Order: sequence, then structure tokens, then C-alpha cells
Amino acid sequence: MEIELNETQREIETSVRKITQQFTDDYWHECDENSRFPEEFYRAMADAGWLGITMPEELGGAGLGVTEAAIMMHTVASGGGGQAAASSIHINLFGPHAIVVHGSPEQKKRWLTPLIKGEEKACFGVTEPDAGLDTTSIKTFAKKVDGGYRITGRKMWTSTGQEAHKIVILARTTPKSECKRPTDGMTLFYSDLDRTKIEVRRIKKLGRNAVDSNATFIDDYFVPESDRIGDEGRGFYYLLDSLNPERVLVGIEAIGIGRDALNRAAKYARDRVVFGRPIGKNQGIQHPLAEAWCSLEAAYWMCMRAAYLYDKGLPCGAEANAAKFLSGRASFDATTKAVLTHGGMGYAREFQVERLFRESMLPRIAPVTEQMILNFIAEKVLDLPKSY
Repeated sequence: MEIELNETQREIETSVRKITQQFTDDYWHECDENSRFPEEFYRAMADAGWLGITMPEELGGAGLGVTEAAIMMHTVASGGGGQAAASSIHINLFGPHAIVVHGSPEQKKRWLTPLIKGEEKACFGVTEPDAGLDTTSIKTFAKKVDGGYRITGRKMWTSTGQEAHKIVILARTTPKSECKRPTDGMTLFYSDLDRTKIEVRRIKKLGRNAVDSNATFIDDYFVPESDRIGDEGRGFYYLLDSLNPERVLVGIEAIGIGRDALNRAAKYARDRVVFGRPIGKNQGIQHPLAEAWCSLEAAYWMCMRAAYLYDKGLPCGAEANAAKFLSGRASFDATTKAVLTHGGMGYAREFQVERLFRESMLPRIAPVTEQMILNFIAEKVLDLPKSY
């Protein structure tokens, strides 16, 4: 079996790289330093039509698969912008997936077209402070009223909430205690982010400072029935459609960050002369970097394997989870070694590897922890008893 990118996929890589090359280290440093959304980069990607790579063609999207989206996001993340670049457009690729699959024709036209054009941004309100990965225990509740629902609750880690025009909200419409299964009774909504009813409070964090994360407080927020996605009570199952693509994209973005850091480390090792010779001539420098390359390469192809299976409509849960697991660790290892290769200068912001190092922690934590991935593989692949 031959494993290589086809002509269309290579063209995606080349075209997106032309955009990333327009944005320098100074640009990304300024966005990170000032916690400023990379609006110019976002606009460039939107104007080139990349925000709709997985969206239906009839709405102005490209109608391509997760494989092509993964190639695009790897190019974006490896182009110097790291998580700031990737996260600024990431939500467009997996966030609206429930709308693509379960939305009505009217909803798709009303909601997806502005996202594809870059006229609107969306944020994602699923995770809650007291529920975490136990999504069935969310407390945000949508009470049925005339014409729609009134939603009250709290969400955590709502990315791009400071910039967004729309919000995806998962809320209970039936208490968990009254449901036959804990995964029942949750409903998905997509509506205007009404800041008179929704407070979006920015969280100060370790990295990816250019793209905000937030604690979100929802107080008696009215959502019309026309802004409900699909059937009431089926929201959790609709979210499952996007879980595997999200794991693939998060994983391959991590690979992009790791490869960028590795390339910077190799260049520094070639140029840095100590005791009359480049430090890259020493095996103590060479071997850790070579090992990082091996891990990144293996994780990259696991991501591509998972994307291929998803696009073919084949089971890919184990592969997608493994891809995210391996990619997060490989990226963190590569960025750590990049900082160590730079020595003292790796601790300085001038050489950028410290920014990539800070950002490489995120894919190890989100959107699902390494421990939950291992639980899944142990149970679903190795047929071991459920441990939680």
C-alpha cells in the first residue's frame, strides 16, 4: 500500500503555506504578548475560502473530508502560529458539524454561510465546571416556554467567547434523574450570543493567549425553537458525530507545533557554535531531536489513518483517540527538547520555542484527557472491564 498525499491534498498544503508565510514570528509574538485575536490571519484564511473546507458546496464550502481538513490544520499549526493560528479557525471545522448533519436546510443556510464567509464567529458551550468530562452530569437547563426555551447555567473553557457572534449550547431539557439513560435528555442549540444574558469572563492561562478561553454564565437566556438543532433530547448523540474529527484535528495540530519546534531546534543546533564546533555535531544534541522526529512522524500517520477511516465511513474511534494521545505526547516531547537544545535562550521569548512549549501542553489535556483515552482503548479495543 502506497501512503502519500494526492494532488489535491498537496495543493491544499502549498496554498495554505503561502498564507502562513505572510505572518511572521513578530506577528504571533505580538498576538500572544497582548492576548490579541489574530484577526488578520483569520481574515486571510476566510478570504481564501479555507473556513469552509468541510462545509457543503451548495453553501459555498469545499465539501472536502476530515483528511483534507487535517492537512490544512497541520500546515496552519506548523507555520509559526501554533495554537493561536490553529484555534482561531478550529471551531469552523468541527463545531458546526451537528448543524451540517442534523440541521434543517433553512438552518444550514442561515448559520453556515456566514461562518464560511468569515462574517460570524462561533464558540462552543459544552464543558461545565462541576461536570468536566462527565458530560451527562451537566446542570445547564433549558426550560420549555412559549416559542422556545429559557436557558440558565454555566460553562467553562468557552474558546473565542470574546470574539464570537454565536454560541453552541448543550443543555438539559429533561433532568438526568428522569431519563432512561444518562445520555438522554440533552438538547443542542445554536443561537446569538446575547451578552445581556450571557456573561463571558476571560480566563488567564498558560498558553494560546491570542485565542481567549472563558467562564460563561448564562442567565435566563431565551432561545427560539428555531435555534434548536434537531430533536429535543438528542443533543448528546449529535455531539458524538464530531468527537472523532475533533480528536484527529487536535492531534495533527499538535504535530504541527512539534514539527515547527523541532525545525527551529535543528536550525539552532546547526548555527550555534560552542567550543569551536556547532552543537548539532554532538550526539547528545542529535539523538534527542532525531527521536522526536520519529515520534512525530508516527503520530502524524496515525492521525491520517484515523481521518481516512472517518472519511470512508469506517469505525475509527480507537484510531482517532490513539492519534490524539500519541500526537499530544510527541508534540510535548519535541517542544521540550527544542527548549533544551536552545539552552538558556530557549527560556527567552525571542526564539519562540518557549511559546510553542507552553502551547504543547494543551493537546495533552483537551478535549479529552490521556487517562480517558486509555480507558476507552482498554475497554473497547482490549475488551477489559470498564474501570469508571
